[in-house]
Amino acid sequence: MKVIDLINDNSSRPFSFEVLPPLKGNGTDALFDTIDRLKEFEPRYINITTHRSEYVYKDLGGGLMQRQKIRRRPGTIAISAAIQQRYGIPVVPHIVCSGHTREDLEYMLLDLQFLGISDLLVLRGDKAKEDACFYPTGDGPMHATDLIEQIQKFNNGHFYDGTAIKCPGEKFRFGVACYPEKHEEAANIDSDLQVLKQKVDMGAEYAVTQLFYDNRKYFDFVERARNAGITVPIVPGIKPLAKISQLTMVPKIFHCDLPEPLYREAVKCKTDDEIRQVGIEWASVQCRELLEKGAPNLHFYTVGSVDSITEIAKRIY
Repeated sequence: MKVIDLINDNSSRPFSFEVLPPLKGNGTDALFDTIDRLKEFEPRYINITTHRSEYVYKDLGGGLMQRQKIRRRPGTIAISAAIQQRYGIPVVPHIVCSGHTREDLEYMLLDLQFLGISDLLVLRGDKAKEDACFYPTGDGPMHATDLIEQIQKFNNGHFYDGTAIKCPGEKFRFGVACYPEKHEEAANIDSDLQVLKQKVDMGAEYAVTQLFYDNRKYFDFVERARNAGITVPIVPGIKPLAKISQLTMVPKIFHCDLPEPLYREAVKCKTDDEIRQVGIEWASVQCRELLEKGAPNLHFYTVGSVDSITEIAKRIY
């Protein structure tokens, strides 16, 4: 069953989550432990993130530094296949512009096709840490819409250079990201919605939101999207607060506001355990309201939050 069908399936639990591939050399034990703990809640699907290579500087001594390109989290496609084989749960690997040429992306599509994985989440991805803004790698796509165009060209039987594919396989289907508090680079929410509308018009079957803590912003965003002619399911992305450091880190990195009532309770906390309980309580109420008011699915970001998500899921399912 395709992910869009699972999202629209009212007979199953509206639960899914995202995981990271393990750090290079760390093995899969921690990743599989996360899935083992959450599989009891019958996830509809599991997303697997993709991380670009980055540059580091190695000290050679004598005042000399060597710039090296490394990839800390390889294996998105392999991990997707391993999860699907081990658990029989549908997987959705992230396919990103960031750090990839068009040829790189084409070979990813071929590998996924060989593995029988046809659902994707299509994203631009993050800029390189050393860059002030996003730059494509070589001839790689600049925007998620450019990547969608390449995927649809592949779906229609042509490689990116126009060469015909002799034996076209199953077509890819995909979702995209959206931002209830707008993308950090968007001029305003209306222009951001125009980009989302373009992605949907190009074939996106659903959208998953950036994390947020104020449900009013999600509901307002959905209403504005519907008024803009965007009819696909909009899945709320949830990440409960779990550490004191997140009070400043989350708004900075994810460009989302913490509602005043949540912030007021969180700043009283003296330990991570205390703030984790606040995060569980807030997210539990948040999730219940989202489901009661018609959210098609709840999608959880698990990094650093598996214990919290397990507790929340026990409360709401």
